[in-house]
Amino acid sequence: MKARPRVLALVGAVAALTALAVWSCFVVVDVTEYGLVLRFGRVVRVVREPGLYLKRPYPLESVVRLDRRLLIFSPVTAEFLSDNKKNLVIHSLVTWRISDPERFLATTADRPTAERRISDLVLTKIGSVVGSHPSTALVSVDGHPSQFDEVMGRIVAEARGHAIAQYGIDLVDIRLRQLSLPEQNRANVFERMRAERGKIATQYRSEGEREFKKVVAEADREKTRILAEAYREAERTKGEGDARAMRIYAEAFGKNPQLYKFRRTLQAYEKILGGNTTIFLPADAEVFRLLGDAGKSKKGKSP
Repeated sequence: MKARPRVLALVGAVAALTALAVWSCFVVVDVTEYGLVLRFGRVVRVVREPGLYLKRPYPLESVVRLDRRLLIFSPVTAEFLSDNKKNLVIHSLVTWRISDPERFLATTADRPTAERRISDLVLTKIGSVVGSHPSTALVSVDGHPSQFDEVMGRIVAEARGHAIAQYGIDLVDIRLRQLSLPEQNRANVFERMRAERGKIATQYRSEGEREFKKVVAEADREKTRILAEAYREAERTKGEGDARAMRIYAEAFGKNPQLYKFRRTLQAYEKILGGNTTIFLPADAEVFRLLGDAGKSKKGKSP
């Protein structure tokens, strides 16, 4: 009777170990991860699809899980020298994922180590590519298109090939979060920018002055043309009026020549004599004769 509790305890222990062994034969792989089945530290199988799988009980086989999702991190900010000897401070952003789980496990084993190695690789490629292009390749200047897409495409292509071959990592994309200048160069750059903007402002002012003079000249030319046409029209109208007046005068004075002659004589005297002018004429002057004839005509008409 005393041995019975021991037997029960032993049976319970065996059952527990058996249940644990059976449980360790099953492994669940999530949709967000890879499952690497290891046997004595060596990868014997890579599970890429989610689901429930069987394996040998622990410690014969164990499972290492690796994240298969897109991962993002920012390498350290670094300063690079462009082809035209301009220093550029670049803040980059890397998107990556594991493409070869077995190689990844053998070379990096975890995410922090992988990101350190990716950072070194990406910064090296950025430095080599940026160093072979002028600084204007990354920045649009004076309205000209930049080579930004071409430069970034080359960086991604070169870094991706090395990352897959060495670490089993797929570099999906590399972006520049910020592109700036070193603090010691900013004053000179801003001064040059101000000078360029001043040059552009001067050019715009010159163009505006030229357009202003052009408009004024066109307005003066149009004014001269309008005045000439108005003067010509006025002279034509005046000539027509004078001709009509002469015709009327001729018709009127043709009926009485003596009156016409007398009137023309008075008009001549009116033009050459002022209001305070005294003139001495001979007794046989034409004007006296006309006045005498005019007086006789009046006496002849009086009753």
